[in-house]
Amino acid sequence: MTGFLFEFSFWLAAPVWLLMIFAPGWGPTARIAGSPWTVVPVLLVYLALAVPVFPELWAAVRSPDLGTFRDLTALADGAGAIWSQVIAWDLLIGQWMYREARRLRMSALLMGPLLVLTILLSPFGLLLFLGLRAARSWRATREDLAATVVGGAR
Repeated sequence: MTGFLFEFSFWLAAPVWLLMIFAPGWGPTARIAGSPWTVVPVLLVYLALAVPVFPELWAAVRSPDLGTFRDLTALADGAGAIWSQVIAWDLLIGQWMYREARRLRMSALLMGPLLVLTILLSPFGLLLFLGLRAARSWRATREDLAATVVGGAR
């Protein structure tokens, strides 16, 4: 059962990722990606995996150290619970990136691969997105300033 839940957690999140990557401009995509409720099914899988190993999970978070965490992840339910948690948080990060990209009018052709990177290696995807977002904001501020100076000089 643990193996099924491990895989199932990803498949619960996959439809939202697919919408953000392949149908970013479709009306329902923005509504779905704007909802934090998309992660609830994945978190229910997390609970199903975490409850049986709660003493080990609590020990790992109460007094974190590498050995205690290693002991938790050596248990199938422990590793599955951590995986489901990662899937849920990655999805929330991806949804935020999607919404920010839409707000900033970033290209869907840029965001598609960036979201795929975020699915696979979220820290890399998020850092790259934050860099692009900062560059875009800096450029927009510079353009606004230039337009104000030019417009005010008339």
